[in-house]
Amino acid sequence: MAEKYDLNEREVWDGNFAASQAMRQAKVDVMAAYPITPSTPIVENYGAYVANGYVDGEFVMVESEHAAMSACVGASAAGGRVATATSSQGFALMVEVLYQASGMRLPIVLNVVNRALASPLNVRGDHGDMYLGRDSGWIQFGAFNAQESYDLALCAFKVAENHSVRLPTMVHQDGFITSHTAQNVYPLTDKAVDDFLGDIKPVDDMLDFSRPVTYGAQTEEDWHFEHKAKQHKALMDSRTVIDEVFEEFAKVSGRKYNRVESYDMEDAEVAIVGLGTTVETARVAAKELRKEGIKAGVVAIRCFRPFPFDLVRDALENVKAVAVTDRSSPGGAMGAFFNEVSAALYSTPKRPLVTNFIYGLGGRDFSIEEAKRIFKEQKAHADAGHITTDIQQFSGLRGPKLGYFQTKRG
Repeated sequence: MAEKYDLNEREVWDGNFAASQAMRQAKVDVMAAYPITPSTPIVENYGAYVANGYVDGEFVMVESEHAAMSACVGASAAGGRVATATSSQGFALMVEVLYQASGMRLPIVLNVVNRALASPLNVRGDHGDMYLGRDSGWIQFGAFNAQESYDLALCAFKVAENHSVRLPTMVHQDGFITSHTAQNVYPLTDKAVDDFLGDIKPVDDMLDFSRPVTYGAQTEEDWHFEHKAKQHKALMDSRTVIDEVFEEFAKVSGRKYNRVESYDMEDAEVAIVGLGTTVETARVAAKELRKEGIKAGVVAIRCFRPFPFDLVRDALENVKAVAVTDRSSPGGAMGAFFNEVSAALYSTPKRPLVTNFIYGLGGRDFSIEEAKRIFKEQKAHADAGHITTDIQQFSGLRGPKLGYFQTKRG
């Protein structure tokens, strides 16, 4: 086995390669995988690291994404450090097993390269698969660029394997916009990652024959409720561990992450709330509008699960109008992200005006000009003291304007 894998102080990596390097440095014991665009290079690269002796792990090729997560469940229950990657339809095929992994409290790390769900078939990025997994009991982190896909993958192992958490963790990145875009990335040395992560210390592993355990037991009404309540408590309590891991990672890397990131929010009157690469676009738009006298800011959700209701509320407390951006088809309702942000704001005494923008489906570009238009619309709401448009809009849609959730006009 190779003794080292030299990295430069600065590398030019896309999001997929960055995530795969994090898997190598974490010394993943088992990666069971089935390829799907645009996440394939993550598992493909890990397979190459195994073949070339850069990691002493097992790369297991299976017949489907359902089988991939099933194999990960078995390997994690046996006590290994386990990870994989998927996207879109592959993620959908995994969903049944995602609930198994979280219910068994297995610290698996899943890299999700977000992509639209069919039909119609589309390989470009939106957040439909992210929302599909939001209630599966997994911790969910969101990366905005290649650097963050690397950093958060390392943090994910540290959080998931903490003995007070022991829950599987997803790291999301936008398909193609992040996964296939080369950017400057500043990696840690292999030794720094070793010191940060250490070896996994399994709990109740099935290969400890001196202490037999049961996984996947049946409970029915007598204990199922209590089991799920305890699992939910562990997920909510993980917030403290996440904050501690982010603090520790900052000391190692110089890069500080927060469960909610706020940009230009100190005096903001209008704000966009977003996920993924949209955040960087909105930040540029906000800075340009501030030169025009519009006090615009951006709130970004770094930790989608457990959802940071309190931090979202605090970040938006003094804003007059808020646009919540959903990069997923609403399915006959307000956007899922909109509903959660609105719930966080509902009990605040100032309660800002909140509108919902469905955008970027199937990888459609979200431009700086479109973000500026949304900000200006929020300014009009704030000046009028009420919402002056439809509550939900399809931003960037060609053809007739669609507005199904309307409000009284002043």
